[in-house]
Amino acid sequence: MSKDIRIKKGLDIKLVGEAVQTTTELSIGSTYAIKPNDFHGVVPKILAKEGTEVKAGDALFYDKSDDRILFPSPISGKVTEITRGERRKVLEIKISSNNKQEYSDFGKKDANEMTAEEIKSYLLASGCWPFIKQRPYDVIANPDKAPKAIFISAYATTPLAPDYDYILKGKEAEIQTAIDALSKLTKGKIHVSVEKYGKQSPFLNVNNIELHGLLGPHPVGNVSTQIAQVDPINKGEVVWIVNPQDLVIIGELFLTGKFNAKKTIALTGSEFKKPHYITVYSGAAIKEITKENLITDNTRIISGNVLSGTQVFEDGFLGYYDNQITAIPEGNDYEFFGWNKPVFDKISTSRALTFSWLHPDKKYNLDTNTNGEQRAFVVTGAYEEVFPLDIYPMQLLKSCLYQDLEEMEALGAYEIAPEDFALTEFICVSKQPHQQIIRAGLDLMKNELE
Repeated sequence: MSKDIRIKKGLDIKLVGEAVQTTTELSIGSTYAIKPNDFHGVVPKILAKEGTEVKAGDALFYDKSDDRILFPSPISGKVTEITRGERRKVLEIKISSNNKQEYSDFGKKDANEMTAEEIKSYLLASGCWPFIKQRPYDVIANPDKAPKAIFISAYATTPLAPDYDYILKGKEAEIQTAIDALSKLTKGKIHVSVEKYGKQSPFLNVNNIELHGLLGPHPVGNVSTQIAQVDPINKGEVVWIVNPQDLVIIGELFLTGKFNAKKTIALTGSEFKKPHYITVYSGAAIKEITKENLITDNTRIISGNVLSGTQVFEDGFLGYYDNQITAIPEGNDYEFFGWNKPVFDKISTSRALTFSWLHPDKKYNLDTNTNGEQRAFVVTGAYEEVFPLDIYPMQLLKSCLYQDLEEMEALGAYEIAPEDFALTEFICVSKQPHQQIIRAGLDLMKNELE
């Protein structure tokens, strides 16, 4: 391995409901949906109107700011409904499956015989480009800006995170093919990070990458943590990021000529009767994913993890980039004098009337209670204990709030994404929405400085 990435600052949140390593293949459901909100900053222009018959891989819409970036249907069927919100904003594009999967044929390709521009055009035409995201700003990558490096984190450390070594087993050919293609799109290196002492990762024998071993608590698995230690971003530079499962979809495109949006996701959390893995197509209906598996009605369903995922309901759909569905108890009960008594069943970084530090390996069944109300920022120094980046988190949050672009630049906003502030938000005694604040700050920077 090239360089170990080791951190001491952070916090592992151990919860009940880890997925057991068994996989069930979900049959093709009746309805799927693609949500433009999953693609931050994209203004959709509809290509497939209601009633349009589509195959898997056919474009449903494109980005208004760049008509080359297409967003494909994950399944074959008919576009039955385009749900709109205020000012006719497109919220969902629903596709009714025809119960058989038919693919658009983009043609098999050998990346080793293609130029960088040919590979880029192929990824754009097939709808695979949205899988490539960038820093700064944590948005879909700009095809016109070459990255100085590409980062892939193959070790997730978020609560109840899926095991990529298990999910990606047997996908070595697809991974190598995708790596060969992406390597032509950068003059720099492709950095892949895996668990330091893991022996099952399919990336261990992949060529054209620089492999790193990860050690330490969450957020060592976050790409920003890895970028900061391996190849920090300076003003004017761009780094690309690809999720390991999306890498498989890209590789399969080159090998078969088909856009196959099938992936394995983890069902996790204490409110699932059987936490395990299932294979589904992107945009699958939540009610079909969770069918006969939820324990109670008083449950919060999250598309993603508990720190940075999105709340969904049973009539909702799986997020485009999400590899996990989490179900935990809804925290809608009031705890009388909860602020003034010892706490035994919750995680805390403080030792004041709390005892989680005595049992570092204990797993907790936490609910969604915030245990307090939003108030002004309180300077406690706690953020720095769980924030491993060489950045002042409190000062950066405040600079985003009062919209000081120069200060945001100086404090390192180019290197971060909202997920990097999920832990500081979790421990925040002021109950401030850190990820929302950072997202607004990054949007302001992109609009004003691009």
